[in-house]
Amino acid sequence: MTAQASSPRTSSMDATQNEVLAEVRNHIGHLTLNRPAGLNALTLDMVRQLQQHLDAWAADAYIHAVVLRGAGEKAFCAGGDIRSLYDSHKSGDTLHEDFFVEEYALDLTIHHYRKPVLALMDGFVLGGGMGLVQGADLRVVTEKSRLAMPEVAIGYFPDVGGSYFLPRIPGELGIYLGVSGVQIRAADALYCGLADWYLDSSKLGTLDEQLDHLEWHDTPLKDLQNLLARHAVQTLPDAPLEALRPAIDHFFALPDVPSIVEQLRAVTVADSHEWATTTADLLETRSPLAMGVTLEMLRRGRHLSLEHCFALELHLDRQWFERGDLIEGVRALLIDKDKSPRWNPPTLAALHAEHVASFFHGFEESGS
Repeated sequence: MTAQASSPRTSSMDATQNEVLAEVRNHIGHLTLNRPAGLNALTLDMVRQLQQHLDAWAADAYIHAVVLRGAGEKAFCAGGDIRSLYDSHKSGDTLHEDFFVEEYALDLTIHHYRKPVLALMDGFVLGGGMGLVQGADLRVVTEKSRLAMPEVAIGYFPDVGGSYFLPRIPGELGIYLGVSGVQIRAADALYCGLADWYLDSSKLGTLDEQLDHLEWHDTPLKDLQNLLARHAVQTLPDAPLEALRPAIDHFFALPDVPSIVEQLRAVTVADSHEWATTTADLLETRSPLAMGVTLEMLRRGRHLSLEHCFALELHLDRQWFERGDLIEGVRALLIDKDKSPRWNPPTLAALHAEHVASFFHGFEESGS
């Protein structure tokens, strides 16, 4: 169901479909992910509702712009509802296959949307949440923002367009973020180009009021930019990744993940020894296969169009539930919660380049 966007102020808040709230105010379509208890993790139904609203609003001359946000105090969106995908695979269902196809189509819609999209990235913005916001024209972070593509921690790879937007971050920063899965805060998000504006979370209510009273003069995008310029800033001092950039660019340009970990322990670049040791320890807890595939995927993605990046991710998805480490990662971290995943292979030393390369076989023929 979609909001009746033709009237000046309408809302679609059916009690049976309230995981996405849609409201139109002052020519702006507001979409709110409304699963705060689940950190607004995306279900297939939510993906479909978001797509329906965006499609309807794209064709509605009354709508000038769209705002995306998450309900509650903790998260914009903490990713896809991985548990439901795990259950689908275990039961022999196809939900997990449908989910990725439709989620990626939604992300692509936002990247190509003909009207400006303003994403309010308050709280956690992880995985699938990053997929929603990275195609937005105006990406706002707050002091509570925590951004990450953390998939390798559960034996997966950074999808939802990660193969496109991560390798386009300057230097090797995006490779580092994808292979390690670490979270970053507002200053680093701005430094990396994963966000455009910073606004204190206490001012989000004021911003909402200003949006409700915005007078549309120029193009909608310029009107929104002018509004943000009065309330927000585009840079913050002391981005940790800026100081670490020489070390990250050195280590994460190495040929493969075993080399990266080995050199993190053996070589000191600038004043980064403590960070390097901590990073090596972290990488050794991640799925070796997921990290190896991620590194190869991101390096390929540097040279692919956005559409082909999504095609590459689907190519990997179609193999991953059977051949990858996701099912074991979800079991260890979300189902049994023993936090002792039995990765396959279990160590980086046992990870062979041929095994990693096998996941990419056939992709060239499918349109890279």
